[in-house]
Amino acid sequence: MTTTSLTPQGAAQRACKVWGLSARGISPLRTHATFVYFLPHADAVVRVSRVEQRASLQRAIGLTRWLAGQGLEVTESLDVSQPLDVHGYVITLWRHYPQPDGTPPGPEHLGRLLNLLHRLPEPPIDLPAYRPHLTLRPVVEFSTVLAPSDREWILARSDELLDTYARLDFPLGQGLVHGDAYPGNTLWDGTVARLGDWDEAAIGPRETDLANTFQGVRFGRTTAQLRAFSDAYGYDLTDWPGLSVLTELRDLHTLGSFIRRADVGDPEAAAQLTFRLDTLKRGDRTKSWAIH
Repeated sequence: MTTTSLTPQGAAQRACKVWGLSARGISPLRTHATFVYFLPHADAVVRVSRVEQRASLQRAIGLTRWLAGQGLEVTESLDVSQPLDVHGYVITLWRHYPQPDGTPPGPEHLGRLLNLLHRLPEPPIDLPAYRPHLTLRPVVEFSTVLAPSDREWILARSDELLDTYARLDFPLGQGLVHGDAYPGNTLWDGTVARLGDWDEAAIGPRETDLANTFQGVRFGRTTAQLRAFSDAYGYDLTDWPGLSVLTELRDLHTLGSFIRRADVGDPEAAAQLTFRLDTLKRGDRTKSWAIH
């Protein structure tokens, strides 16, 4: 695992110097798997990612430019030399989309976007095959905060689910998938929703993009919201026998960002990690989780 003495915000500020942008007034927008900062003087967003994500970020920049050209509402990168490598981080620069106060866009907007995405041909970008838990497993293996018993349990459960996943029949077929599609990755301007965070885009089963919204019952998503999502997409996963496998894969996948944050001393992440692990070990599929 790569370490650096420079803070994520410090790395963002150094990238701004390279780009000739003012970092005055830089402020955090979100801290989770990626550190995201707002640059008020450039009306832009700086994303600070892990160095091992460089290839996926390079693909994301090319892919989103192609998707925008296809008419899909997506977050767009700015025309600068990127991604930049800065002291163990990889930095990218994106257009800022101000988010209005009030209720965020419902899951039906994501359903509409995914319907359009899944109708597109394969892009002229060399995308990898979709592989669940590809990024999770090394995080678990190298974690300093996980107890050995927890590490063994997560990896063993991952093995079980991946074995079942490999034998699933996917009625929607294979194609371009976002890879991390859930309502939290949509942005909203009051009338139009757009889809962001394309780092995990791949070629894979289309059902993998739909199941994450169903996993959102962990965060209070209602039956009515799931119905609206399915109606907007045009297909309902509810009765598909593979749904529980995909939602359980997603449950484990969400541990990754909390493990990373707990490893660097984030007490809130450590508490949420402990809570989620406890519910998973007890086989509780309905217990509510905190979003961050």
